Amino acid sequence: MQRRTVLSTALALATWGPPARAQGQGGLAALGLGADWPALLARARGQTVFFNAWAGDEQTNAFIAWAGERVLARHGVRVQHVRLKDTAEAVNRIVAERAAGRERNGSVDLVWINGPNLLALKQQGLLLGPVLDALPGSRLVDRVGKPSNTIDFTLPVEGYAVPWRLAQVVFLYDSARLRDRARLPRSAAALLDWSRAQPGRLTHPNASNFLGSTFLKQALVDLLPDAGVLQRAVADDAAFAAVTAPLWSWYEALRPTLWRRGQQFPDNGSAQRQLLGDGEIDISLSFNPSEAASSVISGLLPETVRTFTWTRGTIGNTSFVAVPANARSPEGALVLADFLLEPATQARAEDLRHLGARNVLDLSLLSAEQRALFDTPSAHPALPTAAELGRPLLEPHPSWMTRVSAEWLRRTSR
Repeated sequence: MQRRTVLSTALALATWGPPARAQGQGGLAALGLGADWPALLARARGQTVFFNAWAGDEQTNAFIAWAGERVLARHGVRVQHVRLKDTAEAVNRIVAERAAGRERNGSVDLVWINGPNLLALKQQGLLLGPVLDALPGSRLVDRVGKPSNTIDFTLPVEGYAVPWRLAQVVFLYDSARLRDRARLPRSAAALLDWSRAQPGRLTHPNASNFLGSTFLKQALVDLLPDAGVLQRAVADDAAFAAVTAPLWSWYEALRPTLWRRGQQFPDNGSAQRQLLGDGEIDISLSFNPSEAASSVISGLLPETVRTFTWTRGTIGNTSFVAVPANARSPEGALVLADFLLEPATQARAEDLRHLGARNVLDLSLLSAEQRALFDTPSAHPALPTAAELGRPLLEPHPSWMTRVSAEWLRRTSR
């Protein structure tokens, strides 16, 4: 049985209410943000940005390397990718440095983050900000049609983090083995029936990993008649037990049917994807609608892999980058964050050959030349259409995610 700590120090300390302390406008004024962006660019030149980011996907790693090369060439800012297995690694360091009184020269300059980790840092006053509106690229961010750019896991981001890519839950399968698309399991209940009939052909990442916890959240949202209760913080132990009872009943029936009888789980999405590619499982989960198409193109998955979603819809969210309040190179970090918002950067990220991530921009605000960057057709048989994806379902309040993950660990460790 694989075991890993589920809750970071930051999450353990978090209270799901208003921010404990705003890092504030004073910090931004000291950086000269907004009023004099060229001056900030000048101060950023020569800095090294330690960008702490999950490294479980080689396409994403390559994209970060490409962005670093461009930022260095254009602005003289070096980007060092600190490769994380789990965002909690960086969060714990930020919290520990604050506890040790390290108010400046922190080890994390920029962190890829969202969900409970983002809200925990924000509420503890450990992020520089608000920063979004001080960046030149912020005017192109879609804050209406893509609401998760401003509301993360039900709580307002308030500009303390900068959006850079959209995600939505999808399921991948190999059409060479599952030939009848009409019989794909398009609900949690149908997935249980399918796995009972096909034992050992389904798994999910360890739920201490974000994708594993997302699998459980997606099932919970689908199993509840009204998932609106998940938009509020968990009231108490009794409420948590009552609301999640259908999930645990479902999972107790599902677990023995999983790969290796649910006694072992892949560490992350990449490990799960490899199981699909190797033919050990028939269905896998992804938080990137383009993963199947981009993985086929890059040779990571067979050409017969396709994508499907669930009838009632699937969860979607936005990934952000944020600057810790004690960052050693905050100017350089903000230069990199702004670069990630540029139309050319967002268009490259959306290109299946590079990353296949959905963009965070309002394309109606772009110039004709900028808009043309997104006009290249990305048709691929493994790429779901907008109609197939539908409108993303809202993420539950972060308190549900942390407690569901902890409860899964308790149950699977027995």
